[in-house]
Amino acid sequence: MVVGDGCVAAGNLLKSTTVPEAMVAGFLREPEEHLAERLLQGLEAGLNAGGEVRQVRSAGLYVVDRHPWPICDLRVDWHDAPVAELRRIWGMYQPQMPEYLTRALDPAAAPSYGVPGETR
Repeated sequence: MVVGDGCVAAGNLLKSTTVPEAMVAGFLREPEEHLAERLLQGLEAGLNAGGEVRQVRSAGLYVVDRHPWPICDLRVDWHDAPVAELRRIWGMYQPQMPEYLTRALDPAAAPSYGVPGETR
């Protein structure tokens, strides 16, 4: 387990004891970024530092920030590259997140159809 400024990284079945250190460093690298982005950077850094003993098959990003419900709940299961897939999904969701938050907090102020960044 490694404790950083505002974060903790730990794991089991890791390839190396340096994986949690890398995760904390990844999380702390860009403190101005959104919390979800920083968590994802921590996951990526841990994977790049060796990850788990076995192939990583799932990854998730669950963020509760400033509201009593999750503002981000993304998950990839049984995938050959789940962290990369999570990065791809986050890239699609991130630009839409403010509109989803508006819709949850003040439905009358939300766009009536679609949200910015949405592709069909």
